[in-house]
Amino acid sequence: MEEIDLGDVLHWTPGAKKKLENIPFFVRTQARQRIETFARKIGSHNVTVEIVEQARLEFGQ
Repeated sequence: MEEIDLGDVLHWTPGAKKKLENIPFFVRTQARQRIETFARKIGSHNVTVEIVEQARLEFGQ
């Protein structure tokens, strides 16, 4: 199993931040963590609108 470095900080684009703001506040922290884990898994150092959408599809949301 590949180890993912959770210590590195990901850059969120303005569009991705806007998408995150549309997620209900009570699940936003968990959603952010899952999206960032997904971004790291695919090797990205940035969270874009496309990654947020891909993560949404991946998680069946």
